[in-house]
Amino acid sequence: MSVKIAFLGAARTVTGSQFLVEAAGKQILIDCGMSQGSRYSEEVNHKPFDFKPKDIDAVILTHAHIDHSGRLPKLVKDGFGGFIYSTPPTKDFAEILLTDTAQIIGQEDENGGAEAIFTLHDVVRTISQFKTAPYGEEVKLAPNLSFRLIDAGHVLGSAIIELKAEGKTIIFSGDLGNPPTPLLTPTQIPEQADYVIVESTYGNRLHEPHEERSKKLQNIIERTINQKGVLLMPIFAFEKEQEILFEINKFAEQKQIPRVPVFIDSPLAIAATKIYEKYPDYYNVEAKKLVAEGDQLFNFPGLQMTPTVEKSKMINRVLNPKIIIAGSGMMTGGRILHHAIRYLSDPNSTILFVGYQAAGSLGRRIFDRAKAVRIMNDMVNVRCLVKGLGAYSSHADQDGLVMWLDNIKKKPKRVFVVHGEEAAALALSQRIIEDLKLSVSVPYVGERIEL
Repeated sequence: MSVKIAFLGAARTVTGSQFLVEAAGKQILIDCGMSQGSRYSEEVNHKPFDFKPKDIDAVILTHAHIDHSGRLPKLVKDGFGGFIYSTPPTKDFAEILLTDTAQIIGQEDENGGAEAIFTLHDVVRTISQFKTAPYGEEVKLAPNLSFRLIDAGHVLGSAIIELKAEGKTIIFSGDLGNPPTPLLTPTQIPEQADYVIVESTYGNRLHEPHEERSKKLQNIIERTINQKGVLLMPIFAFEKEQEILFEINKFAEQKQIPRVPVFIDSPLAIAATKIYEKYPDYYNVEAKKLVAEGDQLFNFPGLQMTPTVEKSKMINRVLNPKIIIAGSGMMTGGRILHHAIRYLSDPNSTILFVGYQAAGSLGRRIFDRAKAVRIMNDMVNVRCLVKGLGAYSSHADQDGLVMWLDNIKKKPKRVFVVHGEEAAALALSQRIIEDLKLSVSVPYVGERIEL
């Protein structure tokens, strides 16, 4: 029996992950993400699915980031009634991220934007259809069709999917991590694979060495403090925020930086941190040890959480220097926009990017050194220092991706490179061909193959 795979999203682009597998008489959807970043994203997200949602037997979710999970409520709204499989942390993260997304698109609908593609009611129904599985446990979906989740090391609870279908082993990498990290265990490597679908977010880039990242972050903080400026950090609600807090706490405890006010100005990040505190068993050995010794990883003198709008506005009254960590990570919305209007034009301040910035996003334009940007209704000059620290990315770089593939003991017959802008996907595919001598394809959106 053959296995068919349709590449319905995140092909020659980064966001909108969605892959349809047909095997053993079943239709299994791997991820169901939103398109993000470009002006066409809203149109893409509103489009009908390329299949009948009621015909899908199950969804397997690699992790809760919206570019992997964001269209799940629309899938349920349109008729999907099966289980959504994930790790326990991913279910919890999906609940807060999808709830936040429903609230944002609901507000846009009220303000005369496009009709909401789903509502809070759809999110509640979606979360009720989750079924969790720990790492390593085999889940049978049908005779000759099963899967297990293994640790991707990308964010807490993120997974690589090892799908066994009709005697074939197919690996969906999801998003692969960038070890070593302060909190997470290293990315696991499958024992063997017949076919691999691998991400390529940083397929044409190399991060700076890990051993340099803490020092560079420390230097950026020190410069901003010395100049009595503001360090702005647009951040993704989970993983990046928790890692940066871990580092700042360490710097302060070791007296490597002065104590200054640190604001977590994101209700979503605050909620995500509580989920981190719920799952210490998913931490790496060092972080587990610190917790066992009584260290509060996400709480230290000077740290202030600002969940309400009123508390957020009070940040403006606090004298510089200060650190403001806020969402959204690509600056496509959220409270970071208000702080950016206030501080981007200050030459004593710094904006620091530690996560991926999709093409077309405000964060990408600033990172690419735009002299001025429009934020809401204001044109804002960018005079502050603009910095990026790729080594804090939760995605593997080109070397990391190639090393991960190379360490799979039984080599795959074919590799499909996805989840990367076209230049990144093509660069990674060429490197795999040259270094690993493997057969590689870079599919287009809508392409279907039979294994």
